[in-house]
Amino acid sequence: MIRVISGIYKGARLRKVPSPLVRPMPDKLKSALFNILRDEVRDTKVLDGFAGTGSIGIEALSRGAAGAVFIEEFPTAASVIKHNLDKCGAAASAHVVLQEFNRAVIHLAQEKARFNLIFLDPPYRFLDERDPLKVIAKRGILAPGGLIVLRHHFKTKFRTKYFALARQTTLGDDTLSFYRELAAPRPPVPAVPSPA
Repeated sequence: MIRVISGIYKGARLRKVPSPLVRPMPDKLKSALFNILRDEVRDTKVLDGFAGTGSIGIEALSRGAAGAVFIEEFPTAASVIKHNLDKCGAAASAHVVLQEFNRAVIHLAQEKARFNLIFLDPPYRFLDERDPLKVIAKRGILAPGGLIVLRHHFKTKFRTKYFALARQTTLGDDTLSFYRELAAPRPPVPAVPSPA
């Protein structure tokens, strides 16, 4: 059973996607995630990438996010997300994009969309071949001061050069990695002229 843990939709039961390819985030991990985020969710624009059932974006909306976009390339999963949004009464604050992740991000960037929180839950093997943070950086869809949360298997040695790793939390087989923008290099200190 998938349910909304807290907020205005607390207790709502969400439909699962009938496919072994979709791994809903367990309640224990989802609780840990939102306990870390706390007030960072309220009034934010959220992107739920590789959204599956949409449970993470819906949890964010339940806890006060201003709006959420869900990216999902599997048509059955996209239909489940729409059903879950309707069930919670959250459809007016959400948009479901049925598209491959990179193409969806490019499209959102063209619309000048910016997000304060980006959740990514790609298939475990995806990170062995691709870096989903690259297109986020190249297209500039993370708002200044924003945060990216990536779920991956604890044995996956994922590295990215596009964002700075701020924190990691591991629970069971899952690790949540938190990324922020790379710190801008400080301008060189001008040389002090020597007295004449």
